[in-house]
Amino acid sequence: MQQTFRTLNRSVWSVSTLPLGMNVAGATIRRCSRRDCDQQFNSENNVSDDRTNRMRGMIKKIKFTASAALAAVLIMTCNGLLSAAEAPDATVVPPSINNDYRLGTEDVVEVFVWKEPDLSATNVVVRPDGKISLPLAGEIQATGKSASQLQEEISTRLQKYVSQPVVNVMVKQINSLKISVLGEVRKPDIYKIKNRVTVLDAIAMAGGFTDLARPTKVVVLRNTPEGQHRFRVNLKDATEGQGQPFYLEPLDTVYVEGR
Repeated sequence: MQQTFRTLNRSVWSVSTLPLGMNVAGATIRRCSRRDCDQQFNSENNVSDDRTNRMRGMIKKIKFTASAALAAVLIMTCNGLLSAAEAPDATVVPPSINNDYRLGTEDVVEVFVWKEPDLSATNVVVRPDGKISLPLAGEIQATGKSASQLQEEISTRLQKYVSQPVVNVMVKQINSLKISVLGEVRKPDIYKIKNRVTVLDAIAMAGGFTDLARPTKVVVLRNTPEGQHRFRVNLKDATEGQGQPFYLEPLDTVYVEGR
């Protein structure tokens, strides 16, 4: 006789035509009505469906959370890029003394002529008139020239006396980088500089303004081959982050007017 059975110790109930009393893989086979089996089967399916729905809900939440996190990262990255693009350009600091440095008065150079020790000279000081004196080469204008330009001129002059002279000029000391800071500052004086400085830097070197100083009335005097030039600088704008910094050149004079 065929009977309707259910299989225990399993997650799914099914209708089977196994003989009554048979054991299958440790499962106990007992009789049940079709109605009871169907109800139990539907109940198990509902539980399984609930678990599936909960798992799907959890997966959706995880996906949503991951998407939100990714969107937040992208927004932060974009904001950072926009902020960097909109940020004002930083002031470019001029380079320090390099091979293009122009000689000035009181600078010290060494002139080396290969295989010609009598034509070489050490510790040659640029005179106040801007010239240097060398054997056979004579008087040579040095101020305003770079070391390479000076050695080319010396080589040209020595060609009259030496066949294919090899000349090398080395700058040993730089003493011409000076500026004067005068007027309503606490320590008016002449200051040596190693790098290019701004007018505001020069005021700081001189100890700052006096109580009578007018930061909006600062004058920079600069001597050029065309004559003396006057530049008016408003340091109040510079301290407030407005305008571009005014860089000084060697031998410039900064004068701070008073009230």
